[in-house]
Amino acid sequence: MTDPTVPPTPPVPLDALLAREDLALRRVAGPAAPGIVVHWAHTSEMADPYPYLLGGELLLSAGVHIPDGAGPGYFDAYVSRIVAAGGVALGFGLAPVHDTVPEALVAACDLQGLPLLEVPPRTTFSGVARAVWQLMAQARLAELRRVTEAHQSLASAAARPNPVPSLLHRLSRHLDGRVVLFGPEGTEIGAAGRTRGEETEAALAKLAQVVRPSGPDGPRPAPTSGTEPGTVPGAGGPASPAGRARPRPSPVSATDTVAGVRLTAYALGAGHGFVLGVAAPSRDSGDHTIASVAAVLLTLLTGEQQSGTGAARSAALVRLLLGSEPEDVAPLLGGERWRVVHARPDAQVPDALAASALGAALGSALVDPADGVVRVLLPTGREPQAQPGWTLGVSAAVGPRDWPAADTRAARALARARATRVPLVVHGARPALDDLVPSADADAHARLLLAPVEGTPALVDTLRTWLSLHGSWDRTAVVLSVHRNTVRQRIARCAALLETDLDDPDVRMNLWFALRRT
Repeated sequence: MTDPTVPPTPPVPLDALLAREDLALRRVAGPAAPGIVVHWAHTSEMADPYPYLLGGELLLSAGVHIPDGAGPGYFDAYVSRIVAAGGVALGFGLAPVHDTVPEALVAACDLQGLPLLEVPPRTTFSGVARAVWQLMAQARLAELRRVTEAHQSLASAAARPNPVPSLLHRLSRHLDGRVVLFGPEGTEIGAAGRTRGEETEAALAKLAQVVRPSGPDGPRPAPTSGTEPGTVPGAGGPASPAGRARPRPSPVSATDTVAGVRLTAYALGAGHGFVLGVAAPSRDSGDHTIASVAAVLLTLLTGEQQSGTGAARSAALVRLLLGSEPEDVAPLLGGERWRVVHARPDAQVPDALAASALGAALGSALVDPADGVVRVLLPTGREPQAQPGWTLGVSAAVGPRDWPAADTRAARALARARATRVPLVVHGARPALDDLVPSADADAHARLLLAPVEGTPALVDTLRTWLSLHGSWDRTAVVLSVHRNTVRQRIARCAALLETDLDDPDVRMNLWFALRRT
């Protein structure tokens, strides 16, 4: 369960504060363990700060509360209350009350294991607090960057021809742990990362059973003794009117700790009984988010993806088998005009999971893997994008009656994509100049042709606008919000730099082709 007293920000290592030269803090007592972290900074001059602390604080005090002639007993009691409240360190400010840290306070902190920091006169308590929040913000930004990069990495892995092993491997690397995908029967169907011992492996498999859906005839096993409170709902409930026990609701996740290893099990959302198990030596604040994203992607890979409801797809199949025309059943599948996509992986022959992952990435569940090629029927409105690890050929959008012809065109587009070594080729409704030139060659030609002016964006923008408006000085000036003489000067400058005649239609055609590539 989430501790409401802990702020939703990464803690700051105490050593990071000590390393700040602008603060010039100095440890004068207490342990120097690298694992000590600060959750926030708090200033108090109360003789008993216990009621005002939540735990995890760096308590700052100038010793105003210390009475004259205070002895070791006072400081022992003071430090013990800080430790009892969960304070992680004490910062003692020099001046205006004390010139040095009291020796009795140093001894008390050493005795009770509380780090004691000397705060020099030039360092204000607000400056220390600001440094804590700055370090927290930096840690938070780094954590967000880590999570974002992990999301992108996992999504890329899910789109590869062999998605499940790729995704599990990357997840284990991001979490620095062992990850296992359990099947509906509890068998291990995929894993990555270093094993953590037989005891841990067995505990993880048992924890996976806790979150696996079960009915009244197949009760879930009880959670392990170490399962954290609140992660698994209570068992049972009142009997149904028919006398049968109601199915026990399954939690979406459960956690445990075995032999110092943190275990987590995630039920995949398709409801087919697949479970993701994670065993890691520690758990950072972003690990749960990363693992949850992996669970969603694995749900897409292991469950049936539907562009419509399952009932509608079943009805469409039955009608086709009983002789209905494609155009009559297409509305049941989610659209009237469709593209056909042919895809071939860059590496091994695709399996059913790889085909399903590709369909999920493109946005359709109508997938047919056969003879090393995956065919996808994609409704319009979902523009196909290049997918890592795949070469795609795409037809133009057509009605159901033209699906066979679109299938042929997609196959031709795939052959052309493979021949030209580009990730995606779309068969246009009518040929265009761009279709005749490989993308890489076109881009190289454009960069070479426009090199003399590419360093001046104003010239490039003016040339593009002027050509798009068929050489109209006035309309170009209006679009660019400049005087028409400025347009003339820029176009003349372009002609001089490009060493060409801009009145020549062939030159204009070549330049327009190049500008479309930039």
